[in-house]
Formats: sequence, C-alpha cells, structure tokens
Amino acid sequence: MLVKKIFKLKNLKYVLLVFLSACIEDAPLDSLSPEGPYARSIDELFWITFWIAVVIFVIVQGALLLSVFVYKEKPDSPEPKQIHGNTKLEILWTVIPVLILAAIAVPTVRTIFDLAREPENALKIEVIGHQWWFEYKYPDYGITTANVLVIPADRPVRLEMWSNDVLHNYWVPKLNGKRYLVPGQTTYLNLHADSPNEFWAQCGEYCGLSHSKMRGRVLSLSQSDFDAWVKNEQRDATAFSTDDLSLAAEGQQVYLNAGCTQCHVINGVWDVQGDRIAPNLTHFANRNVFAGAALKNNPENLTKWLANPAEIKPGTFMPNLELTESEINALIAYLETLK
Repeated sequence: MLVKKIFKLKNLKYVLLVFLSACIEDAPLDSLSPEGPYARSIDELFWITFWIAVVIFVIVQGALLLSVFVYKEKPDSPEPKQIHGNTKLEILWTVIPVLILAAIAVPTVRTIFDLAREPENALKIEVIGHQWWFEYKYPDYGITTANVLVIPADRPVRLEMWSNDVLHNYWVPKLNGKRYLVPGQTTYLNLHADSPNEFWAQCGEYCGLSHSKMRGRVLSLSQSDFDAWVKNEQRDATAFSTDDLSLAAEGQQVYLNAGCTQCHVINGVWDVQGDRIAPNLTHFANRNVFAGAALKNNPENLTKWLANPAEIKPGTFMPNLELTESEINALIAYLETLK
C-alpha cells in the first residue's frame, strides 16, 4: 500500500512539472513568441483556430450542462419529442460544421501557400542533415560551416535542405515551422528574423540515439556585421610552420597526425575536398556551440568531448582517438586559434 502511495506521488510530481513548464519565460524553443514574419503568420493562424475551438467548446459544453441539469429526467417528465428525420435540423447541423471548417481551412491554405512561396531577394543557404548535426553551405559565398546558421537580419532567407543519412527535421520555432530533411530529396524552408538575435533550432524528427542532442543555433546579424562575417569565413585558417614550438602549433600536428583529417576539413591546412561526415573546422572558434550545438564551446567541454565523445553523445561517429592529456590540451589550444 505504501509503495502504491509513493508511486502515485511520484507520478503527481511529474504531472505538476509538465504544467509548471508552461510558466517558463523566454523559453528558447517557444513557438508562441514569434520574431519573424513567417513565424507570426503561423502564430496568427494558431490563435484564429484556437478561439474558434474555444467558442465551439463553450457552446457544446454549455448545451451539455444545460441538458444535464435543467432538462434532467423527472418523475412526471413526458416522453422526449423525437427529432429523427427533421430535415431543417439535419440541414442546420450539417451546414454549421461546414462553415466552421471553411473558416479554418481558408486562412490555413492561404498561410501554407504564403510560407511555401520563394521570397524575392532571398539569401540561399543549403542545409544538410547528418547524424547528429546540421551542416550549412552558402553557395553564393563559397562558405561551409556547421551548428550555427548565420543570416542577415531583416532579409528573407531560402533554405534548400536534404539529409545525408536518415530522415531529419529542421525547426526554428521563433522563425518558422518544421520542415523535413529527406535523403535524396530537396525540401525548402523560408526564414526571416526581424532583428539581430540568436535563435535555437532543434531536429524535430527522431533520427537515432542522439536525436535529442541534434540542436542548432540561428544567429541573425546586421547587414554590416553579416558582411564582415562572410569576409572572415572566406579566409583560410593560418597554418603554423613546423619550426613553431607553440602549444597551438603542436595542436596542429595532433590534428594532422591523430586521425582528425579523415573526417574534418580546415581550409588552408587540410582542405582535401570530398564528402565529409564531420563539420568543417576552419573557423571553429567563432562558433559558440559544437557537437551538434549540444555543448557550449569552451575548454572544459572540449576536454570532455575529445577524451570520450561517445560518453557525451551516444552513438556519435566521432571516434575515441585515445588522445593523451597533453595532446588534448594542445589540440584545444589549436582549435582556439581557428577564428
């Protein structure tokens, strides 16, 4: 009996936590706080549908309660009048749902077409889904990066998306709804941020062991800051000479000789072209997150990640290279120079 009571209390705790989660302010994945025109159109459609549903709920429940408490059966109640076959009533309760559905369907279809239409003067970016991280390519600028999607504020962006392995789903709640990334097929999603800010993204389709850790960031910058970012991203990384005895130069040698080059590219140091299963590291230090945006980019997290990636992210394709403590420290020093 005591065990049952404890079990019930434990379940009640989780139920309360679910309700309390609705009280969180400034939640990064809050889809009810739009910060762009596409997200706002979805939000407006939601509230139209919501209030129509509220009105229907109140009417239906009101009629139900009225019939239960006012017209409940009494000892002297006559036999209820039968309405089966009443043509006028049948037409009435057929027309009403049709009108309700039309009131919802018309703005819904209009919103769907507006969201799918390619905007004028849009910046085109390719998004490739991997287990478990997002890769971004800017074909107009020759840039390849990962985890952090950088866009200009107050300008439409057209994402061309596909998956390199399994089904993924790209979702930036404050900027737009979800869209699938499908192997062998290109899908499209429009983004538009009102102002400079950082937005959270998340894979919305279960895609394996570390699905929950397949996250992302969208960083919107002013046009001048975006232009400066583009110029910096187009530069190659500085290569250290073999005569350099600094810790960062030692880290470059670790990168070149420990097996990192099998998966990671650093332009200007190791830029062998071809499909890669890991992020381009050329400007790694400029990203505030890594490992599929699951970890903040700092020495502490890098140390844990390089020592045993699978412990941090189950199922990751990043192997444990059995690096020594000194090699890890040198590699981190080198990664911090990649700006």
